[in-house]
Amino acid sequence: MKGKIDNAVVLEAVKGQRPLRKLFSKEQRDFYADHTPDGVGLDDLRILGPVFVLKLVLNPEDYGRKLVAELWLLPDGSRILELSTKCLPAEAFQVAIETRSYLESLGLDLSSDPHTKTKMTLELFANELSNAPTAN
Repeated sequence: MKGKIDNAVVLEAVKGQRPLRKLFSKEQRDFYADHTPDGVGLDDLRILGPVFVLKLVLNPEDYGRKLVAELWLLPDGSRILELSTKCLPAEAFQVAIETRSYLESLGLDLSSDPHTKTKMTLELFANELSNAPTAN
C-alpha cells in the first residue's frame, strides 16, 4: 500500500501543523484501524526521524540486472548501505549467488553481520524515545 506525498506536507505534520492521519490515504487509514488495538489512533503515534536517504538506480553492464543502492544516514552518525535487485521467486537462489559473486568481484566485503535498515533505524529511535524526558 505505497503512496506518494509531498515533502512539504510531511514537514507540516512533523512540525505539528497537520494531523498525522492526513498523511495517509483512506485505504491506509482503514487498514490501520482494522489492524491496531482500539483507542490507538494515527494521531497518537510519534514521528521518528528524520532519516536522510540517498537512492540510486544502477544498471551495471557487466552484471546484467538492475541494482538499487540506498544509503541511510542516521542521526547518530551510523550509515547503512543496502544494495538490492529483483527477480522471480523461482530465481531467488540463483540471483543471490550471482549477485554475491558480482559484488565480491568489485572488492566489496560481504562478511560483516548484516542488519536490516528498518530494524537498526527503529531501534535507534526507540532508544531515543525511551531516554527522552517525559512531560509533567
